[in-house]
Amino acid sequence: MKVAIAGSGALGCGFGYLLQKNGNAVTLMDYWEDHIQSIRENGLTISINGEVDNAKMTIGKPEEIEDKFDVIFVFTKSMGLRSMMEAIKHTIKEDTQIVCLLNGLGHAQTLSEYVSQKNIIMGTTVWTAGIDAPGVTHFMGQGPVELQNADPSQEEAARKVEALLSEAGLNGVYSEDVHFTIWRKACVNGTMNALCALLDGTIKEVFESSQIDFLLNHIVSEFAQLARTEGVELDVEETIAYLKALALKVGSHYPSMHQDLANRRLTEIDFLNGTVARESEAKGLEAPYCQMITQLIHAKEDVLGISK
Repeated sequence: MKVAIAGSGALGCGFGYLLQKNGNAVTLMDYWEDHIQSIRENGLTISINGEVDNAKMTIGKPEEIEDKFDVIFVFTKSMGLRSMMEAIKHTIKEDTQIVCLLNGLGHAQTLSEYVSQKNIIMGTTVWTAGIDAPGVTHFMGQGPVELQNADPSQEEAARKVEALLSEAGLNGVYSEDVHFTIWRKACVNGTMNALCALLDGTIKEVFESSQIDFLLNHIVSEFAQLARTEGVELDVEETIAYLKALALKVGSHYPSMHQDLANRRLTEIDFLNGTVARESEAKGLEAPYCQMITQLIHAKEDVLGISK
């Protein structure tokens, strides 16, 4: 199968490497010149759960790619989704499946501006990854990757992508309610990512702090309150238990928002806690903790001199 990875940072490289290793024709697409040149000249060096390998992979800027693909995985930052879709329009066929595993909320609506809803597959992943240097990445976890077509009547297409992922060792799982999964993953990022970024700690360190129960309860409650207005029921206690169990599995990892700040990049906070704060206010609800976290992250971006 011809597969493209639109946004080939750490997570995208991990998916691309494993899909290629299983026999698929994979093309990486990215804009980071040093990363592109390193992979072209030296191959992708990747550590997967501690095992290091190097693989030759096709990579280029989206505008340079001439092929059309059966499946395109989008792994941009939330704020880069629309510009990436503009850049890859020429690589999309009538039946190309667009798989979106981005953090945050509201991405299906953006994708529907470019492809039919029947060709949009939404999902989440709990794989973690990081970039050690241009062309050198690490990839950790065991999955799963939960997904469902944005049009529930198109289950067959989503099942094919599920099989594609599972055969590559990425643990694809078909979800009967991807909206719930997306909201729960948003809670993961709105707690783990935001708190680790603000407190400059690993997930393990933050979740062992004396204030974690208080913080989780208030943040998750605000996510659950807004989710309910969209027909998604998030049980606060159950979600907190899920977060704590996940934290134990992931351990001493700095999540992506922490990595963004460390590398002087803008964060996705506006698509997480920022969305909860903004949409809650629009619906006459209160979300003071998500509002404060959003403001603090933006303040930290300002202190670090990260420009929008």
